[in-house]
Amino acid sequence: MQIRKVVIPVAGWGTRSLPASKNIPKEMLPVYNKPVVQYVVEEAIRAGIEDVVFVTNRDKSVIEDHFDYNLQLEGILERSGKYEMLKTIRDVAEMVNIMSVRQKKQLGLGHAVLCAKEMVKNEAFAIMVGDDFILGEHAGLEQLVHLAEERNMPVVGVMEVPAERVNRYGIVFGKEVSPGVYSVSGMVEKPEVGTVDSRLAIVGRYVLPSAIFEHLERVTPGYGGEIQLTDALASLAAERGMLAVKMGGIRFDAGDWVDYLSANIYLGLQDEHLRDELRARLLAMLQ
Repeated sequence: MQIRKVVIPVAGWGTRSLPASKNIPKEMLPVYNKPVVQYVVEEAIRAGIEDVVFVTNRDKSVIEDHFDYNLQLEGILERSGKYEMLKTIRDVAEMVNIMSVRQKKQLGLGHAVLCAKEMVKNEAFAIMVGDDFILGEHAGLEQLVHLAEERNMPVVGVMEVPAERVNRYGIVFGKEVSPGVYSVSGMVEKPEVGTVDSRLAIVGRYVLPSAIFEHLERVTPGYGGEIQLTDALASLAAERGMLAVKMGGIRFDAGDWVDYLSANIYLGLQDEHLRDELRARLLAMLQ
């Protein structure tokens, strides 16, 4: 199993990020000095991904534009002698091959993935949600790709969440077969608090065979009347087995305001030019 393609659904309305996302896609909201979706794509590149398939809608072409050349801006920077900044924006345009397909109706994550079927064809591929990113060496999607290629099995990424928040995620059940790796025995989408023992939550990272499309085409609308990817994953796991890997690194959900603001502070503190003044300001505000 060789993974060279990732599907990133970005067609949602971003209601958790309103009013900031009223006219700007939530995936394009800045975290420190880059939009959220660039962190997602950079994580994919670290995992060896070469082709990115955005599942988008008619109002989100700015996401694709971000990964294209901007000749007018490049000309201004070149004439101004701002060569370092010129290189930075050209590197964004050259970092990966971008493709896109539209999700014409908002029918859930499973439906969004199904929209990419003709782009993926018969390849094994990765899926990443577009507003959730992970920072850390060898963390995130890279862990899933390594395990999937080594074991030749579907893999989902999980993290432990507090028991009172299991109703926000797809929850995995399984037996730990090696440190941080679980053999999946079942899963459920957004269970009621107190109804499940597991706290292993799927957090937007998957490596799957193209057979997932057959399962997506068979599932009926589930939680919220949508085509749930979790339902198709459960069917796939029952048919051929599946692994879950506990992801390392630091995860930020850009649709959660506390996570979004924390990500900005965390990355700002990594910048040696901003660190001291930012720390001083934060300490002053906390007094």
